[in-house]
Amino acid sequence: MGAVLAGVRAYQVHPYRRALPPPPQLAQIGNVRLLDYGGSGPPAVFVPSLVNPPSVLDLAADNSLLRWLAGQDVRPLLVDWGSPGADERSLSIDGYVDARLRPLLAVVGDAAVVGYCLGGTMALAAALASPPRRLALIATPWKFSGYGAQGREMATAGSQIEAASTPLGAVPMDLIQPLFWRLDPAGTAAKFERFGRLPPDSEAARAFVALEDWANDGPPLTLPAARQCFGEFYGADTPGSGRWRGDARTLACPTLNLVSTRDRIVPAAAAPEVGARVDVDAGHVGMIVGSRARNLVWEPLRDWLKR
Repeated sequence: MGAVLAGVRAYQVHPYRRALPPPPQLAQIGNVRLLDYGGSGPPAVFVPSLVNPPSVLDLAADNSLLRWLAGQDVRPLLVDWGSPGADERSLSIDGYVDARLRPLLAVVGDAAVVGYCLGGTMALAAALASPPRRLALIATPWKFSGYGAQGREMATAGSQIEAASTPLGAVPMDLIQPLFWRLDPAGTAAKFERFGRLPPDSEAARAFVALEDWANDGPPLTLPAARQCFGEFYGADTPGSGRWRGDARTLACPTLNLVSTRDRIVPAAAAPEVGARVDVDAGHVGMIVGSRARNLVWEPLRDWLKR
């Protein structure tokens, strides 16, 4: 425990700060923006999770899926959910899909859509209503019954947090993040213990801080979105049972389904039964920013988007 706490302290005082120039904005609805990373190829709209910022897809100058794709004849566009304003405070996940995501997709027109984590759930929901040119899903939960007992625990704890956050008007990230620590508590402790042994000026230390800053940051989640996520999804599995947006197996567009075989956040059993499934030997975040992400995910995704 002493080693873990020393690692936490080393992280807190580390001088690294993210300093990437922001991409230009293509469109905005409420506080939700569509950012344009350039590139000369076919457009692909990336939909991140509502939980945590979208910057995991653009983590660092030398570890950015979006900037790399822009140099590979693909035009990546990123949905940045932002912090919920007055117009978003009443939005459930359904509301974000219908009032924010689908109108932004309409701005782009004929494009591929790529969803990551809960963003994949939302992208799949939008695709069932209006199929895009093609859809790629990365570490996407849909069959929430695949979480088993952990899902039921998430539903119970999430509902308690949502109720406690009612006076605040939204659920702050500081209360949401511990829910995901509970999915792998030993791993959460071990990573800080390992970090505490790294030289502070090493590239490995800087990479750890960049990723941990992302994991511990993020805007609050609206109360309706939290209620739907924890109550309807984790609690009742409305997506996996076909009671939310329909049966994923009826999706009428080419679909690439990248499923992690080592994911603690979205177990493989929770993945949707849709499209061409490709099992990926990497963790939930490692699929996007890990040392093997380029070979395992980036390059196959690029080839599929350009096909």
